[in-house]
Amino acid sequence: MGIKIYGFWRSIASFRVRVALRLKGLPFEETPVDILSGEQFEPGYEAVNAERVVPTFIHDGHSIFQSMAIMEYLDDIQPEPRLLPEDVKERAYARSLALMTIADAHPLVTPRIRNHLAKTFGADVKAIEEWGKHWTTEGLATYERLLARRLPAPFALGEEPGLADICIAGQVVTAQYLKLELNTFPTVARLAGRCFEIPAFATSHPFEQPGFKTASAH
Repeated sequence: MGIKIYGFWRSIASFRVRVALRLKGLPFEETPVDILSGEQFEPGYEAVNAERVVPTFIHDGHSIFQSMAIMEYLDDIQPEPRLLPEDVKERAYARSLALMTIADAHPLVTPRIRNHLAKTFGADVKAIEEWGKHWTTEGLATYERLLARRLPAPFALGEEPGLADICIAGQVVTAQYLKLELNTFPTVARLAGRCFEIPAFATSHPFEQPGFKTASAH
């Protein structure tokens, strides 16, 4: 059975999984779930993913959610090219870099957080945008500090891109959404630039997805 993912063009977590699949050379079919209009809360999708988020990854009749778990699963079913290093210390470092955005920065700017800020605290569009810029900048600044201690060569863990690079690139995409300049984060900017020169990253960018092109046409 082939691989199917439920995702959304604007979803950074969906972007991460797309890149991982393409780096592995694994074909997949993506079904869009519009998380801005609330499609994830409809009964049909809740039956697929009880957490009511994207992406959901389905392979051999087995459903997996959370981008980190999906990417590690891909390493298990197809070890080459590796997303996580074999060395235990390097693997922990890669996970640390990945979780900086997956667990710390990205969750603070998702639609459900933005909606909660508006509904519960009466935050207006400008306040929500400033919130997003603050936490996205914090994430970029953290990556800049971390990468300055161990410069990419040319990628975060050496010659080939992996899990850490995918997550850093996703943080940069979030910055692009918010029209943040990367001038003060030169190491991050250079690394992301190298990533997006690779087709697996470039073709997975949210702005390259059919859903973005449809949305921008309206």
